[in-house]
Amino acid sequence: MTTFMLIKAEEYMLPCLNKKLFGVECLGCGIQRSVALIFQGEFMAAFKMYPAIYTLILLFIYLGFNNFYKIRYANKILVFLLVLNFAIIVGNYILKLTNQY
Repeated sequence: MTTFMLIKAEEYMLPCLNKKLFGVECLGCGIQRSVALIFQGEFMAAFKMYPAIYTLILLFIYLGFNNFYKIRYANKILVFLLVLNFAIIVGNYILKLTNQY
């Protein structure tokens, strides 16, 4: 049943223009399918699809929380989360390009 739900969800996902035009995946390829997998409870499959998904969720939760509450060292935490996400996304992209993933 979860496979059917994923196939149904993929019908409504946006295509990657970079992949369609140039034949190469972009830095965000896989994030939509990863979110769909999380909603279906496939947490490990979501991580395999897009490894930065959980740190991105953490970043968005932090940004939302930071809007309502004063957090000490908020800028340092934000910079750390941004650098962490950037490193994971770029590292994963390089691994995909070199086909070692």
